[in-house]
Amino acid sequence: MPTPERAFDMTSTALLGRKMGMTRYFRPDGTNIPVTVISVGPCVVTQVKTTETDGYCAVQIGFEDAPARRVPMPQIGHDAKAGTSPKRAHREFRVADDAAAQSFQPGQSLTASVLEGTKFVDVVGRSKGKGFQGVMKRHRFCGGDASHGCERKHRSPGSIGGLCSNRGFGGGLKKGKRMAGHMGDVRSTARSLDLVSVDGEKNIIIVKGAVPGPTGGMVWIEPAKRLYRRKARIAAGTGE
Repeated sequence: MPTPERAFDMTSTALLGRKMGMTRYFRPDGTNIPVTVISVGPCVVTQVKTTETDGYCAVQIGFEDAPARRVPMPQIGHDAKAGTSPKRAHREFRVADDAAAQSFQPGQSLTASVLEGTKFVDVVGRSKGKGFQGVMKRHRFCGGDASHGCERKHRSPGSIGGLCSNRGFGGGLKKGKRMAGHMGDVRSTARSLDLVSVDGEKNIIIVKGAVPGPTGGMVWIEPAKRLYRRKARIAAGTGE
């Protein structure tokens, strides 16, 4: 952790981690809630960006050591400049100004303890890939009639040519038509999740609810950017 005179802005600090799985968490009143356990950090500051050098203010962090044989030479040199070994993943988060950026130092280690005091977080991950799927699974279509008159068309999307003629569309399908295709494996964000517990020693956090991606998938954790009225009051300490 930095010294008090160089304390960084925890409201903007973000971390990389891996999803460990889901379990249940018992509150002091005996109720239990579904939670996701995430192993975060430790992340190493690999670059500090300022307005003078890069045109904007941000802090780049690296996560997990990677074998040098699997890392490009420029990346090895980039991480070595910060005094750390090659990292598997790099990500950056914006900070308010140059003073906030310069409160970080290359080679500095960020652990789960930087999230202490944060009540809600956004968790960004990559959703599970489902492969090629039909319209009922991909878009939740209801399918065709389940009657004797429906001849092997129960899961069919139905007509797709309703906008193909006589309306100036040039005979092609309407753009964005919902049809069968690849499903999943996209960037997904779970917003405003309750941060239930932070273990700074083990670098583990527990959040309420599910987060995107499979067990072992990499995720990005940052303080929530968009809160509804109730959670905004809780975050501000003015109500429940």
